Amino acid sequence: MIKAQVRAKVDQCFALGVERGLWGDAAAGSYAVEEPKRAGQGDFATNLAMVVAGREKRNPREIAAALVELLTDAAGGDSLFAKVEVAGPGFVNCFLKPQVWQAVIPEIKRLGAGFGRGTCGRGRKVLVEFVSANPTGPLSVGHGRQAVLGDAIARLLEATGYAVTREYYYNDAGRQMRVLGESTRARYLELLGLPFTFPEDGYQGEYIREIARALIEERGDSLKDESDTAPFTKKAEEVIFADINNTLARLGIRFDSYYNEHSLYENGLVDDVVASLREKGLVYEQEGAVWFKTTDLGLEQDRVIIKSTGEPTYRLPDIAYHREKFRRGFDWMVNVFGSDHIATVPDVLAGVRALGYDEGKVTPVIHQFVTLMRDGQQVKMSTRKANFVTVEELLDEVGPDVTRFFFLMRKADSQLEFDLDLATKQSQENPVYYVQYAHARLCSIARQAAEKGVVAGDGAPDFSLLIEEEEMALLQAMAGLPSLLENAALALEPHRIVFYLQDLAAKFHGYYNRHRIVGDDPALSRARLALADALRQVLASSLVLIGVGAPESM
Repeated sequence: MIKAQVRAKVDQCFALGVERGLWGDAAAGSYAVEEPKRAGQGDFATNLAMVVAGREKRNPREIAAALVELLTDAAGGDSLFAKVEVAGPGFVNCFLKPQVWQAVIPEIKRLGAGFGRGTCGRGRKVLVEFVSANPTGPLSVGHGRQAVLGDAIARLLEATGYAVTREYYYNDAGRQMRVLGESTRARYLELLGLPFTFPEDGYQGEYIREIARALIEERGDSLKDESDTAPFTKKAEEVIFADINNTLARLGIRFDSYYNEHSLYENGLVDDVVASLREKGLVYEQEGAVWFKTTDLGLEQDRVIIKSTGEPTYRLPDIAYHREKFRRGFDWMVNVFGSDHIATVPDVLAGVRALGYDEGKVTPVIHQFVTLMRDGQQVKMSTRKANFVTVEELLDEVGPDVTRFFFLMRKADSQLEFDLDLATKQSQENPVYYVQYAHARLCSIARQAAEKGVVAGDGAPDFSLLIEEEEMALLQAMAGLPSLLENAALALEPHRIVFYLQDLAAKFHGYYNRHRIVGDDPALSRARLALADALRQVLASSLVLIGVGAPESM
């Protein structure tokens, strides 16, 4: 990683400055080496001089000038830098030699699909919980965004050395399951032509009727006098969860484990949490309900954890579930939730803290809603009425690659407008097509070159011939992948990979339109083919990170 090389050189010169008495060591580890945001400010810049000056009450430009001298002289002829200069109040801008960037091509060839992958996770165990949709209906597009976001986060963490477990928290207990059973029983009786009462706020989708029809086919009218909703709930749960699993499989999403909410009750874990909080003086009863005294833990108001009906609120089993995550030995727990969880997250984390666990090991990722747009108008959605667009329908219309890419085109905490008109276009206006076409075009270039007898690996390509501005931009972009990937993983922000892919594809398409890859100069052709092959590999391996295919022809 080139940034690491530059950082190591700056660290070396800082230590040399301490050794020579140019400055003290108080600033060790406090300065940064970053890529400047504006063109012309070098490939990398450091604020070392300003940090030292702040510690020692000295002129930062004088310290910067001394650092420039050290950076210029320290490595002699093997220096990374073509030029080092002082800028502004004391920044030091570093311009790298072209061969530093050109060296990324053999590195990509050597590492193949492993280029960019890292080890910062050092094998630490991470649990990524996502989707966790109640088995009460098909997956909505909101669940779809969460599914893709969670899977992409898991892929990023795996690519940076974490041991990742993907988990689906299976909500098969509580009021929503009872309402599901009541809704199915009502439709069952209706289809039999018998009197029925549909539950208030019941599930009214056509899928409930389909489940009821299946029950009639299996058991006839044998359940017409059944007052217990259990057989209706069981059948509905089986059918709906099979549908959810099929949808997730179409998205290329798998889970390593499913945690059953009902087990928290069966094993007494929910009652145990209440008892533990009560022992700590954090539970009290009022108006027949059981309250969690979250005001003692810094929150604005106390919360009901067991209603006056005796039914727990979502917060209570969620606290018990998170305690089990800690007991299972995970080093980091990532929860991907929809924005409807914003109110409950602080309370659950307060419960974790009250039970003696480090809430800092739990990171919630809250995503905003998805708005489907067609012909400039919003496509209406209502999960209870079931006149919403399901993920399954979205996949039928635009396919898994487009679905995944579009769901990751915005930061999780930004509302997402999913433009169905754009998503269905087979042109470079469609960002997925634009990126995938770059990969397909690169594959085509390699095939055409081979037909002409020109192969990138023939001899040792002379990368010093790659000096065009567009070539340097491509080399720099590819070299930045390891740093980008690590930062995206640690920040849990897979949208950065989508932005990177779009930028890299744009750089390539622009380069291709202005330069011939295979021309009259054999040496230059081999060098450019090697560049193209490295770019193809980087595009393919980056698309894998977001679960999108890399077609070889389009």
